[in-house]
Amino acid sequence: MHSYIKGFCINPASLYAKFISCFVFLILLSAGNFSFAALPEDHAPIGVMGDHTHKAGEIMLSYRYMYMKMDGNRDGTNNLSREEVLEDFPVTPVDMDVQMHMFGAMYAPTDYITLMFMVPYIKKSMDHVTRSGARFETNSEGFGDIKSTGLFRVFYKKDHQIHLNLGMSFPTGSIDERDDTPAADNVILPYPMQLGSGTFDLILGTTYLGKSGIFSWGGQVLGTIRLGENDRDYSLGNKIEVITWGALRLNDWVSLSSRLDWTGLQNIDGADPALNPDMVPTADPDLRSIKRLDALFGINFINQAGPKLVKGHRLAVEVGFPLYQKLRGPQLETDLIVTAGWQYAF
Repeated sequence: MHSYIKGFCINPASLYAKFISCFVFLILLSAGNFSFAALPEDHAPIGVMGDHTHKAGEIMLSYRYMYMKMDGNRDGTNNLSREEVLEDFPVTPVDMDVQMHMFGAMYAPTDYITLMFMVPYIKKSMDHVTRSGARFETNSEGFGDIKSTGLFRVFYKKDHQIHLNLGMSFPTGSIDERDDTPAADNVILPYPMQLGSGTFDLILGTTYLGKSGIFSWGGQVLGTIRLGENDRDYSLGNKIEVITWGALRLNDWVSLSSRLDWTGLQNIDGADPALNPDMVPTADPDLRSIKRLDALFGINFINQAGPKLVKGHRLAVEVGFPLYQKLRGPQLETDLIVTAGWQYAF
């Protein structure tokens, strides 16, 4: 698979290898420059982006691996069998795996402004079954949409902080992913299998952080607004995410966290003319809206001692599942969400 940016063909595997090499070089270059103490609960759970700001001159590098498992179909809050979906469509999705490698960097030019840059590399696979019982799988892989966000601190008093999240998502992810199916070879894949939005997207939000002794907590509201229509005649639905979390420090190097994450996603506006919405539910732009509440639990580590090469590195894992999901379906439901990550500030 290849991604296309402004008409230039890009080999994702080659770019991915080069990006990894540069990222590792920056990590080694920063080793030994860690200049301030940190506690394991100072940041939000690893699945939350844009949760904290930095002091002037500080830099933070990060890597996250994210995995989402979807299995079975749902309409509203009701589960649907494969046979029920196949009454209305010749093909039904069965399950889907999404893997994402997220590379991030943060830099604070002042105490009041922190800049954040995120580059995702995505791999997707989806299993299907037809009315005749035939099974097949489609795959897509490559870079997703790059995001650049400014975090503007507007309130700070002792152990409380509020900052604004203002950013932009750039259409670097492919919306032209193709694969072979039993019906034809090299066909355009449905919306969930594409790697980007194809549009410039505005990111607006606010984040609150609080802390007292061994406890920390916070909340975040983020909205994603699609600006215009992509070159395949559609725009993904606008999205809102409301997050709240809490963390408990067990000692100077480990903390536990829990959070609730509400996601609301609208249907797609417009339609890709190459997709037949009567063939499979994933090709119908009116079957994409989501309302979902996730519960997630994490553990966070930070090395406070030892050689400079490892001191100050933060490792974290978070695992979650939906408490509630209402889908405009038939649509694959989410079953499992896992995020593991590393952060290092200097």
